[in-house]
Amino acid sequence: MARKRPGRVRTKNTNRREALKLSTLAPEDYNVRPGETKSITCPDCRTWRRIMGDTVLKIREHCISDKLAEGQKHTTCPGSDQLVVVDIDVQRWQAKQDRLLRDAMPQDNRRAARQFYKPLPAPAVPISRITTEVTLEMTRQSYLAHRKGCIRCVDGQHCTDGGVLARRYVLALQEEPARREAREQLERQERRAARKQLAPATRKAQWARHGGEEVEKANNRCTARTPGHSEFRGPVLPMLPQDVEAHDQRQAELGRQYARKTMVTSAS
Repeated sequence: MARKRPGRVRTKNTNRREALKLSTLAPEDYNVRPGETKSITCPDCRTWRRIMGDTVLKIREHCISDKLAEGQKHTTCPGSDQLVVVDIDVQRWQAKQDRLLRDAMPQDNRRAARQFYKPLPAPAVPISRITTEVTLEMTRQSYLAHRKGCIRCVDGQHCTDGGVLARRYVLALQEEPARREAREQLERQERRAARKQLAPATRKAQWARHGGEEVEKANNRCTARTPGHSEFRGPVLPMLPQDVEAHDQRQAELGRQYARKTMVTSAS
């Protein structure tokens, strides 16, 4: 690919006007982006023309008429060979122009200057490889969930993950009694420590609320026992009827009624 050479100024002539400063022009009337061909709007014919040169910048010589093909006379534009002075901050001008271009662009076509891609989530770790606190219920649920969704775990056969989950469940079953005993022992120790910590304050509050001396006197005072009551069985109940003669008559009457009823039933 041929190397693109910068435009050269082939003449030292100028239009004898004062040098044109870019700071006096509208920002959209020239293009001095790095890496692009410098161009400017001619102040006389208002057409875009190339800026020639590296150190001494001039507007390229151009014709004022656009109908030369129709036979009109070639007329040089008065703005040809106009000196140009770059007296602006190119980077700041470029940033402002980029911002204006983004604002003028339709909202659907706008894109951020830098794209941020959301990273893909890592694949989930298989249940058989999760290292957490092993409990009997967790191992059981994991094993049943795997058996329900795995087509290779049938009857007594297991796949690789199913075998790991089964062994973990059996191990949890074997260790559960020792684990339960350790939990109960730990709970007993915690309750005992809590009682030791709270007992003095609790007893002191009880004595202060109910009166220590009065409670002690009531506990030490011996009271007479109610006659006819037992300390262990409660009050003594009578075993015989109060009117023995009336009770016997009633029992005899019930016996005669029962006999008559039996005779009627057998005769029928």
